[in-house]
Amino acid sequence: MRHTIERCGGRVIFGEKVTGLISDNEGAVCGVTTADGNSYSGPVILATGHSARDVYQFLNDSGIRLEPKGIAVGVRLEHPQEIIDRVRYHSPAGRGKYLPAAEYTMLTRVDDRAVYSFCMCPGGVIVPAASSPGEMVVNGMSASGRKGKWANSGMVVEVLPEDVEGDDALKMMRYQQQIERKFFEDANGTQSAPAQRMTDFVNGRPSANLPATSYAPGMHPARIDQLLPRPIASRLRKGFEEFGRKNRGFLTPQATLIGDETRTSSPVRIPRDEVQLNHIDTPGLYPCGEGAGYAGGIVSAAIDGIRCARAIGESMHG
Repeated sequence: MRHTIERCGGRVIFGEKVTGLISDNEGAVCGVTTADGNSYSGPVILATGHSARDVYQFLNDSGIRLEPKGIAVGVRLEHPQEIIDRVRYHSPAGRGKYLPAAEYTMLTRVDDRAVYSFCMCPGGVIVPAASSPGEMVVNGMSASGRKGKWANSGMVVEVLPEDVEGDDALKMMRYQQQIERKFFEDANGTQSAPAQRMTDFVNGRPSANLPATSYAPGMHPARIDQLLPRPIASRLRKGFEEFGRKNRGFLTPQATLIGDETRTSSPVRIPRDEVQLNHIDTPGLYPCGEGAGYAGGIVSAAIDGIRCARAIGESMHG
């Protein structure tokens, strides 16, 4: 992609942090400034990804209209892959020699909020994913072979803006941060993840010990049921009970909750005109992809990027 951009006359600049927007006399965005004191001219596609909190903060400080957006919060749930194989293939022998590592999708509603699995990783690993000091966040991934010993997924609860007090445009981001800092404090300032056996979480009791894990920094027994906000923990507990009833063997002491998982999507939406795709109040600024609240994954973010590029082309060339 970089070589294509350069062949078409573009430039790709590494190692520069955007710290501000340049506006013309009519208030339209016409470039950016960087921490090194440089400036670059032109329409701005803002495609930061959904964890660029410094960008959200400087947009808010600059008077660019933002809106709080619903997110989902929970944990990474890790099983031995052989258990998921047995559950999903309905066979004590698991997947056998020729079938792939089994996957699952879980979804229910508890107290009028969705509880669901997210980013299921068969044969995968759990990885640290904090983006700033003082935070604890975990995520999951699978290598292409999906040959690992464990399966994991995000198990999360829907959180809407009306569930969080205040009218600050960044209140959902603050909500994420509060949870991440609480988990970090429980880890005594390390990346050792708080963890609890699935059955102990459901029954509201501490875990005396923990099974093996794919999470390389390690984990320690903790009361995930108390570290999570009460509405999240309560809905997650009821969701696990339902998933266990519908999938015999899924609710097991061999499964572990590892926390926390807070970065399922952007906590902010940057409002835009859905025809021209520029910011609703600020011409020349094109919020794009997951970071702007208009995509939910790699493919949808890429498609949104194509739409924004075409919109800029049409505005410049009629």
